[in-house]
Amino acid sequence: MIDQLLHALHAFADYLGSLGWAALGAAAGCHVAKIVARTRAWRNILAAAHPRVNVRWRSVFGAYAAGTAVNAVVPARGGDALKLFLARRRIPGSSYPTLVSTLAVETLVDMVVSAGLLLWALQQHALPGLDVLPRLRTVDWSWADRHPRVALVAGVALLVVVLAAAFWARPRLREFMDRVRAGGAILRTPALYLRHVVVWQLLDWALRLATVYWLLRAFGVPSTARNVLLVQVTQNLSTLLPLTPGGIGTEQGLLVYVFSGTAPAAAVLSFSVGMKITLTAVNLALGLPAMAVMLRTLRWRGVSRDAALE
Repeated sequence: MIDQLLHALHAFADYLGSLGWAALGAAAGCHVAKIVARTRAWRNILAAAHPRVNVRWRSVFGAYAAGTAVNAVVPARGGDALKLFLARRRIPGSSYPTLVSTLAVETLVDMVVSAGLLLWALQQHALPGLDVLPRLRTVDWSWADRHPRVALVAGVALLVVVLAAAFWARPRLREFMDRVRAGGAILRTPALYLRHVVVWQLLDWALRLATVYWLLRAFGVPSTARNVLLVQVTQNLSTLLPLTPGGIGTEQGLLVYVFSGTAPAAAVLSFSVGMKITLTAVNLALGLPAMAVMLRTLRWRGVSRDAALE
């Protein structure tokens, strides 16, 4: 993967002279606006979950921007812990179960839109390796057929352990579930959810696509509606398993595949690296000052450890 990344960086350097800087600036502006829309939606979810607290948008924006900056340079979405930690510090009486639940509510629209885009890409036969899916092995349950008595005893023992654990933890579990349910309070008022969350998140998605459009134009890759949607699909897929910062590497390979026959590989590699550098730079430009203001330090690792101990 290192060789592929070096090749992509060389391709990016070759295209710098012909880069459309005005289009690149428009892409950066759309990305900032996208973060604003995203945080407005999360702020409204948090406000519904904490009705007795004044949840300030600027605090939510700062927490989200700081977490996004860390996610841009650290694998496995390590910035999410920082995001929750900062939100908990700025919202009196909040708890991690409630905050995590609000993030789950925030992803509902994303799941629907991402699934729709993935189904469209599958119908277009645009993704690699789809012919392998029907041959994937499923979970093998034949062991239980061959040893029914042992499987029955093991199943009963597991059920007893689960019931005993549930009975022992019942008081704490009830409190935990109450906090989790509080995070989804806005869903109990559908009209409020549509106006204050869905509208902002649909704007977020429109700005994502606009960002991709302007980035394609900046690097001279055909900025058709199909290409914009394909880029967004590759971004979604590259973040499913965030083993590298921002899904770098995976995204570049997917883009080269889906654009084969549409644009030269060098142009696609230049675009993919340029997109990653642009978005990372914007995320860091927003997130690092937010982190410095909210924590009075940029040492986020120590903060993450403190959050884990709470």
